[in-house]
Amino acid sequence: MTVESDVSIPSLNGGQLPGFLVRPEDSADGSPHPALIMIYEVFGMNAEMRRMAREYAAEGYTVLIPDLFARGKVRALCVASTMATMATGRGAALGDLESARRWLTGQPTVDADRVGAIGFCMGGGFALLLADTGLYKVVAPFYGRAPLPLPRACPVVASFGGRDAGMTGYPDKLATDLASHGVPHDVKTYPEAGHSFATHTEGIKGTIAGRMPIHAEYHEPSAIDAKARVLTFFCEHL
Repeated sequence: MTVESDVSIPSLNGGQLPGFLVRPEDSADGSPHPALIMIYEVFGMNAEMRRMAREYAAEGYTVLIPDLFARGKVRALCVASTMATMATGRGAALGDLESARRWLTGQPTVDADRVGAIGFCMGGGFALLLADTGLYKVVAPFYGRAPLPLPRACPVVASFGGRDAGMTGYPDKLATDLASHGVPHDVKTYPEAGHSFATHTEGIKGTIAGRMPIHAEYHEPSAIDAKARVLTFFCEHL
């Protein structure tokens, strides 16, 4: 069983940042749980991202999804600004993510020394950026990319779709970079899967796949294997 709530997080950028928090029920001995910052896809805080948070909470992790698109009155501009931050490694979204991490580590049910990050699509790129901050124990990007190199990265378990033309060549470059810096990693490409293979995101085929050759849709065998790899890697590093 899990416990969930909508929360409000004081941001380093000023104001309050909304978020979704889900955690396991308190353990019998009262010990705190390891935790995850979950960064959503470009479609934002939707039912599918909440479902994914519940899945990982059911595995024993407290999960917080900060709503990075909630800042500002014009959503399109907020989305564009957030995407620019992912691409450049500079911008307000990183401040919001650090605010979310600090807030999460202050929760009494969270082990502040065992915090990781997981992200999908755009969120996968942010997870890789967070890997290089020295503030996380492990990150799990799904079909996301960030500028290389990542010389200070924490352990990385990354999953990509072989039919996702937008990521062609990047998984190998990521694995090579992590290996060159001695970073523990598990980078896997699923040949039959495309972009967004791990989530049931409604409308993604019409919104993205119709405009870009990335073959975007859920692929169950790849999604199941990727989640199992992530959980195994988390058990080792988180």
